Amino acid sequence: MFIGGYSESSRPSNSQAVKPPPASRMSRGRTCNLEPATCNRTAARLDSSRAALWPSFFLLLLLAAGGLRGQDAPHYLPPGQPDAARLLAPPPLPGSAEEAADLAQVVAIHRACTTNQAALAFSEKKFSLTNFAPAIGEFFQLANLPKTEAFFARVQSEAAAVTDLAKDHWKRPRPYTVDPSLASGKLEKSFGYPSGHATEAMVLALLLADLFPERRDAVLAIGRDIGWHRVWIARHYPTDIYAGRVFAQAIVQEMKVNPAFQRDFAAAKAEIAAELQAAAEPADGPSRAEPAE
Repeated sequence: MFIGGYSESSRPSNSQAVKPPPASRMSRGRTCNLEPATCNRTAARLDSSRAALWPSFFLLLLLAAGGLRGQDAPHYLPPGQPDAARLLAPPPLPGSAEEAADLAQVVAIHRACTTNQAALAFSEKKFSLTNFAPAIGEFFQLANLPKTEAFFARVQSEAAAVTDLAKDHWKRPRPYTVDPSLASGKLEKSFGYPSGHATEAMVLALLLADLFPERRDAVLAIGRDIGWHRVWIARHYPTDIYAGRVFAQAIVQEMKVNPAFQRDFAAAKAEIAAELQAAAEPADGPSRAEPAE
């Protein structure tokens, strides 16, 4: 009698059961029906191919991630530009007569600083576009100017980053490091040349002066003051401040040739013009530009 292709008499017993061919390393859940040696050679080639593909796979991942990050990266300035090492003269050498004269100015200015002046300088530790509002006018409310606020925040962030590179290049100690008697309040751990406050404040001031040419002098004065106030509290030498102002001009010039900067500057300018027009047009009452009497 035939059962499943075997005669009952010829069907193998349990001890003689047909064994499947030995599995090779080629199979992951599959059985290779070739000779074991052939299977192993084929598996080795496949494993080698997979291993060769992994670096390419990870490279694609890195490139994709880099592209995504690049969309959010600052882009008004080329990397490392402008180069402070090429644009600025070195600060006075440590222990030189020039540094002694610079320090003497800091000591004199710091000692003449009043309590109110010191409080003002410390309040400007963190500053932004709002510090310039008194020179521009009451209409200049950043809550009504989101594009302008975002634009200037990005400008200031990039200016700060390139200034930090300059500081790390020159590595000039701050005045209170040279003369500990000048130390007060929470002290900065970064280097001092050029002054970040002088650089950033003047960058903002120069661009605001372009947007509000009729208020140029008042805007630039605030930019200069924010930097100079750092000498009051011995955070910087006067030469740090002067270098920051020069560096700010180079930063603005570099930004102005960037198409992305030009686009965002134009958007901020249009937003400000619209806000000025809205402030000048009364609606059911006094205009936003003039308070009610």
